[in-house]
Amino acid sequence: MSIEDDVARLRGAHGDLDGLDLIAAMRREFPQSLAVISSFGAEAAVLLDLVAQCDKTIPVIFLDTGELFDETLAYQVRLTEVLGLRNLRVIRPDPEDVKKADELWLTDADACCNLRKVQPLRRAVRGFRALIDGRKQYHGGGRESLSTIEAGAGEVVKIAPLARWSQQRIDEAFRLRKLPAHPLVAQGYHSIGCWPCSRPTGANEPVRAGRWAGAAKTECGIHRVSK
Repeated sequence: MSIEDDVARLRGAHGDLDGLDLIAAMRREFPQSLAVISSFGAEAAVLLDLVAQCDKTIPVIFLDTGELFDETLAYQVRLTEVLGLRNLRVIRPDPEDVKKADELWLTDADACCNLRKVQPLRRAVRGFRALIDGRKQYHGGGRESLSTIEAGAGEVVKIAPLARWSQQRIDEAFRLRKLPAHPLVAQGYHSIGCWPCSRPTGANEPVRAGRWAGAAKTECGIHRVSK
């Protein structure tokens, strides 16, 4: 079965689901080959809480690029402990690639993301057939038509359980589940990646306006899909 056929089958069976129901369905579909990709960013706690409710042993892949905020690294430790996640996998770029990428973000952000994110993640997800992530339609920047189930690069199924969730629903989940907030949210960061390429956003700016601000770039490249 091709990846397109697999996605069509999954959409037919589970396309109406989201949140915990979709995660549980994917756990059944891919019992040994399902993983979660998380940046432990501004809204990551909502997705990871749902994952923990489903199965705390699902692998959670955290990409430490070497340029993350100290607050993100501390938040990762705290959130992992609070939610009881049992299978966290911290992935880092090759040390030789890090040397090549030193301040590369100043001249070629795409190349920097490729060395620090895309290549390490590609190595880390070998063997997995389905990957869960926290992308949402309301974030904009090309995500407005995001599906909960898509064909990803490398014959991998991409699952976005929160694709159709609104900002209000995310905020409600934080409140009802008493989830800890990322420390930088209070400083105006609403989308948090590497420190050189993230800034706070104003009240009337899109959620992801602080990522690669002033550039045409809107994605790091790890979420490439085939429509």
